[in-house]
Amino acid sequence: MAEIRFAGYGGQGIIRSGIIVGRAASIYDDKFSTMSQSFGPEARGGACSSQLVVSESKVLYPYLTAAGILVAMSQAGYDKFEPELSEKGLLLYDEDLVKPKASRGNITPFAIPATRFAEQLGKKIVANVVILGFFTAITKVVTYESMKKAIPDSVPEKAIDLNLKAFERGYNFGLEVLKKQKEPQ
Repeated sequence: MAEIRFAGYGGQGIIRSGIIVGRAASIYDDKFSTMSQSFGPEARGGACSSQLVVSESKVLYPYLTAAGILVAMSQAGYDKFEPELSEKGLLLYDEDLVKPKASRGNITPFAIPATRFAEQLGKKIVANVVILGFFTAITKVVTYESMKKAIPDSVPEKAIDLNLKAFERGYNFGLEVLKKQKEPQ
């Protein structure tokens, strides 16, 4: 079972990220998933998060007990939710927007310049999909194929191609990071 929290601020696609991964897991990977969300009263710019539980069997408790994965796209999201990350968790973060403190326990950090990559693709708004590609490569919670099917189901039709390019950019970067990790030092 994977307990995942996406954290950032309103307007970054944090809630949509949870929806896309949940859709990929439950519809295309034939797993079970639940998603809940929280956000401040602001329409954009306020803190928000989506919590996702993904399992091979029915999810009996739909809320996180201890996140095994934290995807942080803002400093405020990181600061608020990092203390709830499991001591053996994975931390995925946008390296231009989040400056992690010294790691505690056996948390494994993975950084990606998601917003920078999105800007290079022409739209900063797809940074969440860049980080979803990275998430897919690093965590293996959902398959590459399921995400490639879930993204077009979850974004406006005119933005499908851009979102798929963003996903590929993040996914390929994640594969590069994993390859470098395995190389002898």
